[in-house]
Amino acid sequence: MRILIVDDHPAVGEGTKAMLQQEEEFDVDVMVDGRKVIEAIQTKQESYDLFLFDLYMPDMNGLELTKQIRRVLPDAVILIYTGFDISDHFNMVVEAGASGFLSKTASKSQLLRAIYCALDEETVIPLSLFRQLRKVNLGQLNAQDAEVEDLHINEKEQSILEQVHRGFTNREIALELHMSQRTVEHHLTKAFQKLSVRSRTEAMLKAKELGLLRTLS
Repeated sequence: MRILIVDDHPAVGEGTKAMLQQEEEFDVDVMVDGRKVIEAIQTKQESYDLFLFDLYMPDMNGLELTKQIRRVLPDAVILIYTGFDISDHFNMVVEAGASGFLSKTASKSQLLRAIYCALDEETVIPLSLFRQLRKVNLGQLNAQDAEVEDLHINEKEQSILEQVHRGFTNREIALELHMSQRTVEHHLTKAFQKLSVRSRTEAMLKAKELGLLRTLS
């Protein structure tokens, strides 16, 4: 099983390589320059079963490198390896397309577990982060549900907001929804008041945040 470690600190990369190569099934390479990694992958000079990228590197950080590799290899299995608190970067790691993450303070058994889970399309999440995410997500959902419920946006107002999101003018919305332009303006004004906004841009941002745009969310 071929693994590529990319870390701008050679000592860290080589130390991790030495730890992994104690396992007979692993063949590990180390590189320090993300750009050379992309070049090697694009020209098919090298192929790997799993990538282990440092989060912070001077020329190209691990998240950007992840995005670039996944453009070439959509199914690439990539772990982000960092000495920083991962909870501060969790969303960015997920959005970049990484398969998981682990701390540079991880033991050998933790490192191996993260690798095997990633290869099985599973992710190891520290219990502290798991509890934190659950608390944050439930709080956001409950607050959002309560806010939407208090707004009392009716069907006509919601339909008009969706047409605004599509870029329609009030006149175009009136034709689309078979009502007068004055009626559209009346309902739009009411929607603005309920959302506590003053412009179409603010209304769209608030409506998207609250999940009111059913057809274009």
